[in-house]
Amino acid sequence: MTAELVRGQNHPLSQVRLTIRISAGVPVLAGVALGDENGSVNGPEWVAHPGAPALPGVEVSRQTTAEHRIALDLAALPEVVRRVGVFLALPTGTPGPFRFGATPAPHTTVEGPDGAELACYTLTGLDTESAVIALELYLRQDTWKVRAMGQGHAGGLPALFADQGVREAGELAAAVQQAAAQSPAHAIPAASAAPAPTPQDMSASAPPAPGAAESTPSYDPPTPSVPQPPSADGRNPYEAQGVGAATEPRGLGGRIDYTHPRRPDSPPPAPSAPASTADGQPAWPVAGDAVGWSMEERLYNQVWGMFEDLARATAAYRSAVDFADSRLEREIDQALADPRNRLGTSGDLARETAYARRAELVDQARAAYDRDLAQLTAESEVVEPALPPAYAGWESPVWHGYRVPTEPPMALRLGELHLPESAPLRIPMLARLPLERGLWVDSGATALDDSLDSVELRHLAMEAAVVLAARLLAVHPVGEFAVHVIDPAGAGARALLPLTGEGALAAPPATGAAGVNEVLERLTRRVDLVQMAVRADAAALLPAEVDPAHQLLIVNDFPHGFDDRAVTRLRYLADEGPAVGVHLLLVADREDAAAYGPLLDPLWRSLMRLTPLPDDHLADPWVGHAWTYEPSSVPVGSQVVRQVLREVAKARAK
Repeated sequence: MTAELVRGQNHPLSQVRLTIRISAGVPVLAGVALGDENGSVNGPEWVAHPGAPALPGVEVSRQTTAEHRIALDLAALPEVVRRVGVFLALPTGTPGPFRFGATPAPHTTVEGPDGAELACYTLTGLDTESAVIALELYLRQDTWKVRAMGQGHAGGLPALFADQGVREAGELAAAVQQAAAQSPAHAIPAASAAPAPTPQDMSASAPPAPGAAESTPSYDPPTPSVPQPPSADGRNPYEAQGVGAATEPRGLGGRIDYTHPRRPDSPPPAPSAPASTADGQPAWPVAGDAVGWSMEERLYNQVWGMFEDLARATAAYRSAVDFADSRLEREIDQALADPRNRLGTSGDLARETAYARRAELVDQARAAYDRDLAQLTAESEVVEPALPPAYAGWESPVWHGYRVPTEPPMALRLGELHLPESAPLRIPMLARLPLERGLWVDSGATALDDSLDSVELRHLAMEAAVVLAARLLAVHPVGEFAVHVIDPAGAGARALLPLTGEGALAAPPATGAAGVNEVLERLTRRVDLVQMAVRADAAALLPAEVDPAHQLLIVNDFPHGFDDRAVTRLRYLADEGPAVGVHLLLVADREDAAAYGPLLDPLWRSLMRLTPLPDDHLADPWVGHAWTYEPSSVPVGSQVVRQVLREVAKARAK
């Protein structure tokens, strides 16, 4: 049975040799973009289009036409490819519509090698867009899935390629349009359905005769080298560093680099879990089955894959419910529009039938959603116990055997995220290190719980900040992270006890106006010196008093105790500090800062807002769900934070 997808919904694929049929109603050009684990398309050589129709495992039409047939062999794709995006675009420079909103809704169908339809999706709701990602095929736990995307771009192919990370987006878009313009529009008759050819069939078949109905184009391409994802500056971030290579001290400036300096030069190992069990059921999840050069990186990618899958599955469920509701209203309106149905039992029967259809649709959508939730829950149950300390919750047994690490982690757990429809399932919220943005723990009332008074909320916010600081200290090697505290009125003394009692602070908490100014002046001077050293390529000449470790500044009860000069310095640290190893953690209620007017608005916007209590203020970048954030709390009565900080202090004393 064909799975009729709605936008955001995914469906597992039982075949790896596929044909994707596209019916657009007007001539369009079609192509395929190959992406890595993060969805990045790292250059023109990753895109199949009319000017370059053949890539390993992919073949697209050379022509602009209303009907397309794309051949895919997922098993023949380069190993680094984890996402396959099928895109459509309206040709430029020819008469006709210049936006999809003025054309019939394109229809896509995914077929197996025997011609059986596996899934279909109609791209409704398009308006000013002239290019669109219609479908995405992606690999999760060694199983390929197809997702209905419908992600349009009013800026056309340049905007679409740029959104996928192609640096030469404009040039590639121009080349695609030029290649499409050189071939006349040529429609494929709908009756010319045929199974997707195997790779051998592709290399052996002859090109279509002029004027004949187009079959799947033949190709026998040379096998190119596997493209490596370039970094933002064009260099390969995976090049191994030579032994003894000179490196700058950690935290001393420049653009934040998230790459691992000791990564091997070979591609990451492929996941080894089977795609399914002997009875055809999905394979039991395995921790660390995502792509990565280390188990830590695999787990990081797996967690964010779970986050994305939950977002998409929830979007599909909500869309299905909305569709069922709209169809119910339409059917009831149609029934009542007939005067014969307004009296007697016929009207009641029409309403009952409409409600029954609505319930059936919702039940089907919920059943599909529950299957996705069950798979994600099973995955969470095997992933959580395998997480390293930087990613693990405080209740994890990994903390009981804690030892100070010798290498910094690639990310840090800031809390957990969940959605209303899947409340029991929590996804770890991970942030890459070093922190590119400062953090702000809001001490005001949250939208989900306003029962606590302001004093208790401020205390809870400061406790959450201390727990975050403790985790940052714990996951960095000795001497590579330091914590400073500004507490102008001393109101955070009780919450700070784990840090002060175990000697984890670089200096006692600064209080009063003099203490505030002294700490801000010292850290501002550090930022200035490191920036100058980086610009002059002279990091080794920094004064001895400049601590090369990353610095975290916790500011309690902001902006109380801050004059205009102190506020200006704090804004400077928030803007310039992260690039040179100075990070900010504010504990504040934004409403308390209203008296400062717009002066502090740039500061708030530059920080990531966290809350000490659950709050639904975070949105995902795909479908914009409002996610409920919960801090990573310490179990009641547990001394795990103090025990960890005690180990950090012992290692520092050696």
